[in-house]
Amino acid sequence: MSTFTFKNHLSRRAMLRGAGITLGLPLLEAMTPAFAAVKESKQAKRFVGVSMSLGLHNPNLVPEGAGRDYKPSRYLKSIQDLREDFTVVSGSSHPGVTGGHTAEGSIYSACPNARGATSRNTISLDQLMAKHLGHETRFPSLVLNTNSQTSPSYTENGSMIPAENSAMRLFTRLFVNDSPAEQERQAELIRSGRSVMDIVGAEAKSLQRELGAGDRDKLDAWFTSVRDLEQRLALNEAWTHKPKPKVSLQPPTKIPRDNEVAVDGIFLDIIHMALATDSTRFITLHITGNSVQGIEGVDESYHSLSHHGMDEEKLAQLAIVEQGVINQWGGFLRKLKADKLLNDTMVLLTSNLGNASAHDNKNMPVLFAGGGFKHGQHLAFDQKNNYPLPNLYLSALQRLGMEEEKFATSSGTMSGLEMV
Repeated sequence: MSTFTFKNHLSRRAMLRGAGITLGLPLLEAMTPAFAAVKESKQAKRFVGVSMSLGLHNPNLVPEGAGRDYKPSRYLKSIQDLREDFTVVSGSSHPGVTGGHTAEGSIYSACPNARGATSRNTISLDQLMAKHLGHETRFPSLVLNTNSQTSPSYTENGSMIPAENSAMRLFTRLFVNDSPAEQERQAELIRSGRSVMDIVGAEAKSLQRELGAGDRDKLDAWFTSVRDLEQRLALNEAWTHKPKPKVSLQPPTKIPRDNEVAVDGIFLDIIHMALATDSTRFITLHITGNSVQGIEGVDESYHSLSHHGMDEEKLAQLAIVEQGVINQWGGFLRKLKADKLLNDTMVLLTSNLGNASAHDNKNMPVLFAGGGFKHGQHLAFDQKNNYPLPNLYLSALQRLGMEEEKFATSSGTMSGLEMV
């Protein structure tokens, strides 16, 4: 078969992708998960990734001393009641990732130069987890943003998953039952998706006969993905008629858009309830809101403060905002701990920026809690020759029971991080 004809077939596939039938980019809730490849565990294992687009000021975050006897930093003093529940990691970053703000796409994928002109992104940590274990809950994963639809969550084919940025819509999606008509509409959408998969799969089979051996292997892999998606759609159709959980949490009726820290808290409260009801087990929340002037003592935008240039007044205001985020994260951990969920939930707080003022992607801020690991320590790595943060991600994957030997640029599991 000629090269021209093969490209023509690919363009037909591209048209189908444009109609919303992308294997990785979920326009339907049912299209988010992937089929199970891991045995079910007796206890649910969960992951929550909270990422900040503007980093954390490391001098206020990184404690003095290493190991279990570290002296808490300014930001960590307010969560010392949780000291034995989290680990501080300093001197780590993603190898080969540069670009300042544009490196947001690599927060969970650790893909080198993910936003560069000659490369594309790879699957993010949360989506790899959901691929193998997401089928066990109504929502295989949740991808959230406090302000926009951008996210650090990426599918296997390098597509960014648009984030849900409305706390009210999120609450409704999780806890408000659809009408019978809407339930049937959702079921019909899923059935339609399965029908289209049959058509696409048939086309792939017919194309196989016209290709060389190398191209047949590639197409076979793609065809397998189509069939996996059909099975995922079938699994999700059953959820459309099941009632959603009733919760005591009241729906958010007023969002304080001049206080990003308060917005973070609203999302974290909903996330907590989503985990408590086992509605999902894999969640990312990206913090991108810029308005913080509603916080007492702050009169500049978040982005302006992050570019402080070591100005004392800007640093003082930035500390108020960042301390607020730390406090919200700590409050979230306390709720998980009170509900006895923390031991089975890994919770990460990080950012692609180690120094937002300088757009530096080295020395990423990292707090890692829960998940059945031995915490209460500061893992202090080299600030100049950073330790690969993907090693932590590999540890997290293996903690879920996934038999992964490598993630992105990892060189092994994280040194010093042991399971209980």
